[in-house]
Amino acid sequence: MTEIQIEPNSFEMVFFDAEKIANLASEVAQILELGDEQIKLRIDETSSMGRSKVESYEPIILAVDGGAFENTQRPRYLGETRTSETIARLLMRIIDRRSPGFANAPEDDLLDLPLRVAWDTYTAGRLNHLGLSTQKKRRQYQFRNRHGFSDAADEAFTFLWGSPNKLVWADIERISVGCRIALV
Repeated sequence: MTEIQIEPNSFEMVFFDAEKIANLASEVAQILELGDEQIKLRIDETSSMGRSKVESYEPIILAVDGGAFENTQRPRYLGETRTSETIARLLMRIIDRRSPGFANAPEDDLLDLPLRVAWDTYTAGRLNHLGLSTQKKRRQYQFRNRHGFSDAADEAFTFLWGSPNKLVWADIERISVGCRIALV
């Protein structure tokens, strides 16, 4: 069973419930079959930004700005779908990094934006196959912004989105760079 820790365990600036966040994280971890992992979620309730990142892979520590968990229709309130999506994307990134096929992937802070978007597309597509909400149109728009508004970029997006658990880092890099070369 996955053990989830939430920091802080109570909130003063936002109307979040630490127990609800822990339950959502536990559900996502179960869907991703993470087993007996310990997951710590550090939430910065003072930030309305939507940033999120993996702070540590062993043990798993996720750092999230409060805005990444907010209900977009009701600021300062927890958006359960958005919370689950954010946690799932970060945990899938950890699963990838732990696999041999992603051993050559640059550290997160060294990824250029198009590569990050391509990897997020692949991640979101796999999460979609698992039944998690992933905002396909939003992801496609982000992909087009970084890889061009072209048939080639749309084909690359469709390929990344529909490739559950088959790709390695070299594939994602090749696809992303190939779209950018086609822009020139």
